[in-house]
Amino acid sequence: MTQTYDDRLHAWCVDEQTFPTSASAREKLRFCLQYAILAPSTHNTQPWRFVLGDDSDDSVLLCADRSRGLPVSDTYDRELAISCGAALFNLRVALSHFGCAYAIRILPASAEPDVIASVQLLDEGFVDPVIARHFTSILRRVTNRQLFDAAPVPQVVIDQLCKSAEAEGARLTPVVDESDRLRLAELIDRADRAQLGDARFRRELALWVSASRRDDGMASYSSTESHLLDFASPVLASVVRTFDIGGGIAASHRRIVQGSPLLVCLSTPADNPENWIMAGQAMQRVLLTLTDNGLYASFLNQPIEVDALRADVGAGASDHPQLLLRVGYGASQAHTPRRSLASVVS
Repeated sequence: MTQTYDDRLHAWCVDEQTFPTSASAREKLRFCLQYAILAPSTHNTQPWRFVLGDDSDDSVLLCADRSRGLPVSDTYDRELAISCGAALFNLRVALSHFGCAYAIRILPASAEPDVIASVQLLDEGFVDPVIARHFTSILRRVTNRQLFDAAPVPQVVIDQLCKSAEAEGARLTPVVDESDRLRLAELIDRADRAQLGDARFRRELALWVSASRRDDGMASYSSTESHLLDFASPVLASVVRTFDIGGGIAASHRRIVQGSPLLVCLSTPADNPENWIMAGQAMQRVLLTLTDNGLYASFLNQPIEVDALRADVGAGASDHPQLLLRVGYGASQAHTPRRSLASVVS
């Protein structure tokens, strides 16, 4: 039986009224994982899995699923760790919303590098009422790759975004000066040409924009995304795999940068797995804050993914750039599909 697009969006229809108030800690954790899996990830790879304790255990392990990594564009699994960090933040928000006190350990087992974090429910644990306010935005957040309206982002909102990143230990830097915007546009242009000029990168990208994907990847954009993913169809995915189309995509992304009301760079003080997980949590807190304010974002991470260009993104700053986002107002967009909870929880 063919799965419809609406079926694949079922994960976005979580009903908070069905939270199992009187159930075990294990069942409460499982319920909240429905919100964790709604986090964004590079190419919608959803590179996570969760291991619940037995019936007497009140913990869950968040693990990296490296089989869903991107060895060409994300050689060191940096973006994979960021994606897992975003899922962890969603879990924190959901637990706080439902009043489930918790304790978290990041990278708790040095001998098990795939274990990103352990989350345990504890009577003496922590509930964060501040992040709980973002709860309703988890279901509303969507990556918007369309052109944004020209309306500027209010300074009061920019300040909120910076404080959101800072609260997670990261730094969010607005790109205000026009010369800096043009510099970033040039870097994105160069990165697009470098990446799409690499046959290995094109094959990897084509795998995730293939229309054969059902509950992950970016094939769902094929009917709606004419600006940034106009190659996401069975025929055009083959073109991506076979031909160097960097020039055309680079020109499109350059126009997107120049037409975006706000560009922001998220950075961390160090560049290691712990900081990547930090960046993921900061990213998701920023994205939910944007959603709270009726704004959208999408990613322009290409120059951060190209080693030779990454340092230039920070323009000499001591922090390490992890993400580059464009922010603005725009038309509503459809969600991307999600894998079922059963397929990522054991």
